[in-house]
Amino acid sequence: MDGVSDAGHPHPDEPHHHDLGGKLNWLRAGVLGANDGIVSTAGLVVGVAGATTDRTALLLAGIAGLVAGALSMAGGEYVSVSTQRDTERALLRLERQELRTMPDEEERELAGIYERKGLSRKLAAEVARELTARDPLRAHAEAELQIDPDQLTSPWQAAGASMLSFTVGALLPLLAITLTPLPVRVLATGGAVAVALGITGWVSAHLGNAPRGRAAVRNVGVGALTMSVTYVVGLLSGTAVG
Repeated sequence: MDGVSDAGHPHPDEPHHHDLGGKLNWLRAGVLGANDGIVSTAGLVVGVAGATTDRTALLLAGIAGLVAGALSMAGGEYVSVSTQRDTERALLRLERQELRTMPDEEERELAGIYERKGLSRKLAAEVARELTARDPLRAHAEAELQIDPDQLTSPWQAAGASMLSFTVGALLPLLAITLTPLPVRVLATGGAVAVALGITGWVSAHLGNAPRGRAAVRNVGVGALTMSVTYVVGLLSGTAVG
């Protein structure tokens, strides 16, 4: 019959649950990383702008904040995802051992999982039997552990994505405050940051099926508060030092 692929999917080009979920998670992480880069760097450079009008000082502070923030994001993501990957591997090793030493009990456990999902006892047993005959580790990993053995999380990918997204986000306020004329420097940076945060808030809410307008306004509000506080601190610091 037309439209049915060899793999049994009626639409072979349509993204399915695992692929789509993974891509959305990566995209959401990228948006949040860019958002962090925008807010933290904007707060830093606006704070420095409150203390000094020296463009070189602003540029050096912004670059230092960008590098430190990007490396911190990458390192934190690497450690976090490495821990997650180690946990996944440990769970898979335990599952392999249980499948070797107690295959019958594991098959009954798998049948019980599908029975709790709503299948009849007979059908659940048949499904468990067929999946176990085909690939027992995959069957148990996906149903019991929610892990795809062939697509474990990659700490290097996570670190690289976090570093890149943070850097892209941080470049916006850095360029805005160093390339605009002195009289409108802070206002121009604030406007550019507000637009960018509105976009990242909208996109992150869209990916999570949350209210978009509220998320955008909340995102802009947090950024505005951050810049306002750091600017006042910079003014007070500059006055005290001067």
